Amino acid sequence: MNLGLTDRVALVTGGRTGIGAAIAGGLAAEGCHVAIVDRTIDEEARATARLIETHGRRCHLMETDVRDFAAAETRVRETVATLGRLDILVCNAGITADAPIWKLSEAQWDTVIDVNLKGYFNYNRAAAAVFKDQRHGKIVNVASINGLRGKHAQTNYSASKGGIIALSKALAREVGKFGVNVNVIAPGMVLTTMAEQLPPEFLEQAMDETVLGRLASPEDCANAVAFLCSDRARHITGEILRVDGGQYI
Repeated sequence: MNLGLTDRVALVTGGRTGIGAAIAGGLAAEGCHVAIVDRTIDEEARATARLIETHGRRCHLMETDVRDFAAAETRVRETVATLGRLDILVCNAGITADAPIWKLSEAQWDTVIDVNLKGYFNYNRAAAAVFKDQRHGKIVNVASINGLRGKHAQTNYSASKGGIIALSKALAREVGKFGVNVNVIAPGMVLTTMAEQLPPEFLEQAMDETVLGRLASPEDCANAVAFLCSDRARHITGEILRVDGGQYI
């Protein structure tokens, strides 16, 4: 299926490794040039850039903490200046700092909310201004099924991901009249390199929750994002697409 994304430009936050890298590579495979924002630009980030370039697409790497409000506008402008335009924003940068709430520190709460929710606000705000003026654009925010159902020892993370879902629905209402779509993917457990280092019982529990009998790969998330960024999803906005193998149901 041709998604019609050739020569469009995407900005992906948290695109250095894992789900973000798969999203960046998947969009490049569909024809997008890709800008990546990550707090660290290292050999892993450059490897993702090389993957994008193997598809004949351009990649621009930008080292930035997504919590920096002013930098978000700067990075959006830099993307337009460097790659010629901006059509797609995918916000993926996120962290965890898990503990039961009676053990959760103020710093753990603030850091997760600032990265996972304020970081999304910063880039959604900056991109929405561009998309509103040009009267087209696609925003996909990566949340989690734990933002829908909650999870033990993740009050901070679940609150941040639930906030992303609410932000996205409100933004979809604000920018729809300008031809801009805003949607969410909500993965369950995804077999990233980091997840594979979890205790086996954690992965087994997640697997047992699925109805398909397998956990998602980063590419499963990337495929969902690519679809939502395409004109084949032009009449979909304000929606949550769960990529969880049935963990939530």
